[in-house]
Amino acid sequence: MSEHRSRARHRRGSKLLAAGLPLALAAAGMVVYGAGSDGGGTAQAAAVTAPAAPAWATATADGFASVNALGQNGTYGGRDGRTVTVRTQADLEKYATAAEPYVVVVAGTITMDPVGKEIEVASDKTIVGAGTSGHIVGGGFFLGRGVHNVIIRNLTIRDAYQGVWNDKEHDFDAVQMDGAHHVWIDHNDLRNMADGLIDVRKDSTYVTVSWNRLSRNNKTFGIGWTENVTTDITIHHNWFRETEQRNPSTDNAAHAHLYNNYLEDVAGTDITSSYGNYARGGTRMVLENSYFRGVNNPVIKDQTATVVQRGNVFSGTSGRNESGGTAFDPTSYYAYTLDAAADVPALLTAQAGPRSAIGTTTAAAKAAAAGTLTVARDGTGQYRTVQAAVNAVPANNPSRVVISIKPGTYRETVKVPSNKPHVTFQGTGGSRKDTVIVFDNAAGTPKPDGSGTYGTSGSATVAVEADDFQARNLTISNDFDERAHQSLTGHQAVALRTAADKVLLDGVIVEGDQDTLLLDTAAKDRLGRVYVTGSYVVGNVDFIFGRATAVIDRSVITLKKRWDGTSAGYVTAPSTAANRKGILITDSTVNGDVSDRTFHLGRPWHAGGDASLDPQTTVRNTTLSAAIRTAPWTDMSGFSWKDDRFAEYRNTGPGAGPASGDRPHLTDAQAADQEVTDWLAGWTPSAS
Repeated sequence: MSEHRSRARHRRGSKLLAAGLPLALAAAGMVVYGAGSDGGGTAQAAAVTAPAAPAWATATADGFASVNALGQNGTYGGRDGRTVTVRTQADLEKYATAAEPYVVVVAGTITMDPVGKEIEVASDKTIVGAGTSGHIVGGGFFLGRGVHNVIIRNLTIRDAYQGVWNDKEHDFDAVQMDGAHHVWIDHNDLRNMADGLIDVRKDSTYVTVSWNRLSRNNKTFGIGWTENVTTDITIHHNWFRETEQRNPSTDNAAHAHLYNNYLEDVAGTDITSSYGNYARGGTRMVLENSYFRGVNNPVIKDQTATVVQRGNVFSGTSGRNESGGTAFDPTSYYAYTLDAAADVPALLTAQAGPRSAIGTTTAAAKAAAAGTLTVARDGTGQYRTVQAAVNAVPANNPSRVVISIKPGTYRETVKVPSNKPHVTFQGTGGSRKDTVIVFDNAAGTPKPDGSGTYGTSGSATVAVEADDFQARNLTISNDFDERAHQSLTGHQAVALRTAADKVLLDGVIVEGDQDTLLLDTAAKDRLGRVYVTGSYVVGNVDFIFGRATAVIDRSVITLKKRWDGTSAGYVTAPSTAANRKGILITDSTVNGDVSDRTFHLGRPWHAGGDASLDPQTTVRNTTLSAAIRTAPWTDMSGFSWKDDRFAEYRNTGPGAGPASGDRPHLTDAQAADQEVTDWLAGWTPSAS
């Protein structure tokens, strides 16, 4: 193979701020860093010497990443160094960029600040998620020229998406390589980024990408960006789902070996495949025993590229499916074993993505399993309904119970009562759209026992009354049909109601029409903090409302038309108690397929005519579409918004506007007291 000849170009620097999300992880031989360390990352406790490192800490790559070349004997990451556990962006960056080898365990969710931040990984590193808990949100990793012997494994890297599908402004990748070699990307869940999930660029070579889930993305996996025919890459056992293009696109790859991958274009979703595997330029590709379902143009090649196909399955595909020329024999470089193509969909849906046994000790994995209940409609779990699993949680449970929900649509109402804290709803599909909890009660829907109607709060599909609740990677919906029930009084239809403290919604969709997301508290004098991150909230009238102290951070708020096709609505309707924080929307996007200047950002809800309330909404550092009115706040039920607390700060987009009497802006000094930490008041949301 030729040496690297292109000159790596690095992107501009970014400022650093971390939001650490800790996970208890007592692993022999690990040093734990993060929330309790000093500013220099001093260890909280001395390292404990273990008789042997776990297998995942010494794992080595297969495929082209295993080949001895360029002075590197295979790819084994940081196995010769210490194992450290990190919980913050600062500590992750410290050890990922260090000159020494490290095995860096990511324990919990790390939200990148600024959005799009890519940590510059140095050679001889293993970066691995602790079980299924290791999440990198809003950013990723960059491997520059000459960086080698790197493993990125068992992580969920997600949600740098900025609301623009074919985004030309935000080059935010999950993993980008510019001139790196000997890299293994394995068992990750990569999704919803602003640009590529994986970019193997500028003569990067000896790369293996295996057992990953790649989903909800446009330009998914690009290889090339050079005229040199240099890259050697193995891509096997990856599940591509709801991805439009570059699945992958392989440009001038000397040897591209693709086998046992599953490319799936899901019918009825808002993402349609443009093409599947693409060989361009001087690429020589061997494509074996992969499964293509519903994909448009599943295999395409340029006239100058060669593609050899063997044993692939094409189900419901259309368009170009091409091969031709001679390529190479992969067994000349490494040994490998093919699975039958017919087995690939079941194999990958079960085994691709993060695994609970990677990144944890045996004791930690067993403890985690003991606190997990599984739900599956088809009977393959412990329970068929989510409510049945909630019912099985012990009253006053002292520790976290994860309700792991397999993909499917669960048409039911669910209530988590106040005596069942520390519950997590975890969707296990490749997309948050795979696992859906939905029902269609409205405020005016008669109860089956004849005791009246449900009322607004009682209409919720999911009602959470227990503290320390979490939901991840799923959709909660109310699909009440207003058009079909015009005679019904009370069209408010809540998807999710929270009436608890320390509620974390991470990577979810909450969708409905009127009154979608009710953020309440257990009582007027009780604090109820809610943190929503990396999520979508969809609705039209007062669809984020209530008296909770709530943060919507790095999320997309999607405006919908009314049932009759008209555009008119209100994003928020806070009913905040005096001397409390209300609703904070920050670093997010407000958009939707609605008419310009038809939506207010909010109005004051004095529930029950209570004049003592002091409703508050602050929208800051957020991109506003042209749907937002030039006077974004309005009155409600005889109460003037000007008597309450409504303000903006440094918003952008066509819906933003200068300060005026109808559009108050915070001063810099005021904004300094209206940050996320001010809202959360000492609580650090922790994915666990």
